[in-house]
Amino acid sequence: MTIEPLALDLTGVDIQGENARIRARGPVTLVELMGVPAWSVTDAELLKRLLADPRVSKDAAQHWSAFINGAVTAEWPLFPWVAAQNMFTAYGADHRRLRKLVSPAFTHRRTMALQPRIEELVTELLDKLATTAPGEIADLREGFAYPVPIQVITELLGVPEAMEPGLRVCVARFFDTEISPEAALANYIEMGELIGELVAFRRDNPGDDMTSVLINTRDEDGERLTEKEMIDTLMLVINAGHETTVNLLDQAIFLLLTHPEQLAAVRAGEVSWEAVIEETLRVESPVAHLPLRYAVEDIEIDDIRIAKGEAILASYAAAGRDPKVHGETAEVFDVTRTNKDHVAFGHGVHHCIGAPLARLEASIALPALFARFPDLRLAAGPADIAPVIGFISNGHRDLPVRLTAE
Repeated sequence: MTIEPLALDLTGVDIQGENARIRARGPVTLVELMGVPAWSVTDAELLKRLLADPRVSKDAAQHWSAFINGAVTAEWPLFPWVAAQNMFTAYGADHRRLRKLVSPAFTHRRTMALQPRIEELVTELLDKLATTAPGEIADLREGFAYPVPIQVITELLGVPEAMEPGLRVCVARFFDTEISPEAALANYIEMGELIGELVAFRRDNPGDDMTSVLINTRDEDGERLTEKEMIDTLMLVINAGHETTVNLLDQAIFLLLTHPEQLAAVRAGEVSWEAVIEETLRVESPVAHLPLRYAVEDIEIDDIRIAKGEAILASYAAAGRDPKVHGETAEVFDVTRTNKDHVAFGHGVHHCIGAPLARLEASIALPALFARFPDLRLAAGPADIAPVIGFISNGHRDLPVRLTAE
């Protein structure tokens, strides 16, 4: 008997509940993304195997039948996610070439060199939050979780101040899976134009920033990134480097404030901030579902066959709560958990190159926030704090808090 695909809720109002329903259908099951079928993988070990399997590609132009035969066009709202030409969508030798060209911008030295600036930014934001009138509600997503990573990533890329507001609007739209296909395509084009302006600016005004590094980096054969690869790579860095860290900070704050006994243990030094960060990444992956991958050839999984050319959806948030890995308490936030294994930053050759930077930002921002405001608490019931719109990004629309005691 053929089972109808489960149509993913585009609003993302109950991502974890929906993940449980997907998992109940099996470790890999068919879902529908805005009219497009894909195999959702919720089993953590299976997902890792597939992410590291050379029979699984991220290049739609080479390996997705629906893209190749024209069934998926620019009218599909997620088209920008699959049509870009950068590390995110590259496969095999092409991916290795692109990653090698981009890696110099993400060295350990460059990442750690950002620490003083991140500390400075965090202090500035906390000083601003401290001016909140007594009793007034502050939004920590807008006033803290959002500005830290977007400022870090724009400075890392060497974005001129005048260009920052436009890019921030484009990033917000990129993760909104409820906008119309026309709006999604227009946003993709607008963001590409802004990044093109950035590249042109840095060619004339080179600096010690990622854009300048990418412009000047060559491989051993003297090859550089093409203009489209350059623009799409920078778009990837801005989108991925910003949204994931916003949600990591947002979810960590929310989880600690809704688990006061665990927050107390962290404050007492009984649990490390690293444990908080990794458990947050596990139980509330910043990216819930990441489109898309494709079967290069037929892949047999038990009694399921993912046919050559079919799409695969990496369901990171579901994999982080896999009971086969984390037992009966898989859905419980527990900073003392011994095994905090997760795939929030991906796995295999496409593991997020910016993961160390995201962890660094969180390791600076979170302890500073809770040290500055020891009486910090939510200003609304947990159930009343709505999630962001969409099935990709996993965070809250706002994070209302009271900073001080009454």
